[in-house]
Amino acid sequence: MKTDSFRGRDFLSEIDYSREEIETILDTALELKRRRAIGEVHDHILRSRTLFMIFYNLSLRTRNSFEAGMTQLGGHAHYLDPDKIYSPALKGKEKAFATERVSDVARVLSRMGDAISIRCFGNPVDWVYGGGHAMMREFARWSDIPVINMECDKYHPCQGLADILTVKEKFGTFKGIKFLMSWAYSPSLAKPRSVPQSAALYATMMGMDVTLAYPPGMELDDEVIAASKANAERYGGSFRIEHDFEHALKGAHVVYPKAWPPAVFFAPPVGTRDEPAARKIFDSHKDWICDQEHMRLADPEAIYMHCLPCDRDFEVTDEVIDGPQSAVFDEAENRLHVQKAVMSLNMR
Repeated sequence: MKTDSFRGRDFLSEIDYSREEIETILDTALELKRRRAIGEVHDHILRSRTLFMIFYNLSLRTRNSFEAGMTQLGGHAHYLDPDKIYSPALKGKEKAFATERVSDVARVLSRMGDAISIRCFGNPVDWVYGGGHAMMREFARWSDIPVINMECDKYHPCQGLADILTVKEKFGTFKGIKFLMSWAYSPSLAKPRSVPQSAALYATMMGMDVTLAYPPGMELDDEVIAASKANAERYGGSFRIEHDFEHALKGAHVVYPKAWPPAVFFAPPVGTRDEPAARKIFDSHKDWICDQEHMRLADPEAIYMHCLPCDRDFEVTDEVIDGPQSAVFDEAENRLHVQKAVMSLNMR
């Protein structure tokens, strides 16, 4: 396909891109990864380009993979801490001499750089589900340069790219691969839905046989579920929902257990912001842990995946995440390569 169609585009959600476009990003990531592995330098691709990174939330992999990626492509990444600048805020959420309206920030940064990347969910938007994604859409509305989603409360499109690239490397194909995206127990309620939702969307887009497993009460976004079902019908895979962890594990090639909060944890209109009710749901399912016994239920060649950081001894045991079936560090490395691909295509 013509790669000119990427130039200047936002990367806010996988639903904004076709399967052919996602495959082009994966092919570009693999080529950049191969070239780096044999010692080729490709710092001419984004030479003298600037990426602004606005982090409302903590980060290890995302910040460093974007910064390293921009360096390898010949550009520079600026880290912007909302607590150290006039924090970008939506209309009606401003505070005098503490915030600056998103429309103003986006237009100023558009005059100075070549892309804006944002991570925003949870406390910065008062746990209103979709508030972080709305922030990104507002930036995109006013920005003349691409806006890249580094994770919001609905989608984590860069993590999802790394996930499917890892599957492609490990199995050589997507066809016939049984992909299990499962909830897992964590002591922390304060997690977004973005990782499991992007994982389900990408896996169904690639035609895998996808199972989404969670205890009752952990339902995900209806829009995402509908899109995942539509992807399965269109691309020849399958999509089903399970509430039994052990049954869902049987024969899985990809085992991806990850905590996310129940709907009641979010503020209205999605939930009731009822933390005690959310805690009760969480704590009644502590047996949803990925240990060696559970991994034995999966396919013998199955891989364990997690976006990281994981809650060790709650979501997963050491013997699994540090064992031979673990692909988490390959997956983490692939964040670098897929993001370089997105930036190479969209920031030119």
